[in-house]
Amino acid sequence: MGFMFAIFGPPVITVFLFAVGAVPYRLWVTRKKPSRLARWAAIGGAAAVIAYGAGTGYGLAFTHPLDLCADRTGDGLYMDIGRDFTLTSVSRGSFPLSVTCHWSGGNDTEIVWFWATPLWYAGLACCLGCSGMLLVNRYERGGFTLRRTPPPPPPPHPPTSPR
Repeated sequence: MGFMFAIFGPPVITVFLFAVGAVPYRLWVTRKKPSRLARWAAIGGAAAVIAYGAGTGYGLAFTHPLDLCADRTGDGLYMDIGRDFTLTSVSRGSFPLSVTCHWSGGNDTEIVWFWATPLWYAGLACCLGCSGMLLVNRYERGGFTLRRTPPPPPPPHPPTSPR
């Protein structure tokens, strides 16, 4: 069961998260009217989160790594689909994303989807780059000051005539 989730789960969950995330993003864009840099920072951050989640099997790589690689038999052994080799160990890496299954036959299998790591790096670079540019733009406009100046007082109202 775990192996089937490793194959079909990440793409389905990724598409689902993208569809669910599109609704609040659309509401934010239509109501708040953020700048283009803020939009790209949000898109890059969402892409990085989704890619990292898909790359780690949405947490299974850290909680149940054996279930990502193979199915458990009645004997308690983890075997591959063809039932030719048993699983000897699983190695995980966070940066860059890596979940490698080591089999008794001497071969290794990488579980992380081929698109997860490049999308994670691209989303992270986009988010950090756009956020940095937003901070630079805000600093150049004088948005960062140590002392908060109060807003100017409202203009006086013209006198009204008595009735």
